[in-house]
Amino acid sequence: MYQQELARSGKRLFFIRGTYIYITIAISVLIAWCSKDWGPFQTATGDCAWFWLSLGVASAGAIVRIFTSGWAALGTSGRAKVAAEASELNTTGPYSLVRNPLYVGRILNFTGLAMLSGSWVFGAIVFLLAILIYERISIYEEEFLREKFGAAHAEWAQHVPALLPRLHGWVKPKYPFWWKRMIWREQNKLFLLATTVFLTWFARLDFNFDVLTPQQWTWVYAYAALVVVRFFIGGLKMVGFFKELS
Repeated sequence: MYQQELARSGKRLFFIRGTYIYITIAISVLIAWCSKDWGPFQTATGDCAWFWLSLGVASAGAIVRIFTSGWAALGTSGRAKVAAEASELNTTGPYSLVRNPLYVGRILNFTGLAMLSGSWVFGAIVFLLAILIYERISIYEEEFLREKFGAAHAEWAQHVPALLPRLHGWVKPKYPFWWKRMIWREQNKLFLLATTVFLTWFARLDFNFDVLTPQQWTWVYAYAALVVVRFFIGGLKMVGFFKELS
């Protein structure tokens, strides 16, 4: 009964999972704007270390997702689904170390984005909430996989942990790495990571262009170029360049 309730709550959370990253980014920017702090320390050196640690955690999550999406089978681990689906059971590559590598990536990514606010409290809150949310979502998805794949899923789940990756048992990916599909699935997450870095930095300047130095303007131009690239990729989507990999 308890497992079924977790699955039901996971199904509800699954439907709105695409909003979590935007909520995290918005709160991070708000905290950075209000506090003007780069980190929880009293020294510039400590805060600088906090920034790079935050960026490292967020980037680690993005890297996990990049490799998972690039090696996953078609019809699995997709984007913008309204219900769980799987054309086959992913058990190789990242899925040989943890059953939900995409969610491990999201937990790390969201935590790093929250840490970029400069607040360790917000980072800790997001980390704990992300674990609770994705634990329930993974339970919902595994109910589906258990029903569809039966013994194959049971054998895999018996040896591979759900969210805490094991350090052994790597199985060579079944498929080659597909760059085109990885770009389609993860380009928005990478763009949002860069957006969070930019906005939390600009928020500490009160979003005031007048105070920017020539060197700081370089970062504004770089982000503007990134926006252009993001819209270019969106245009490729509209003309069907990624259609077979969505």
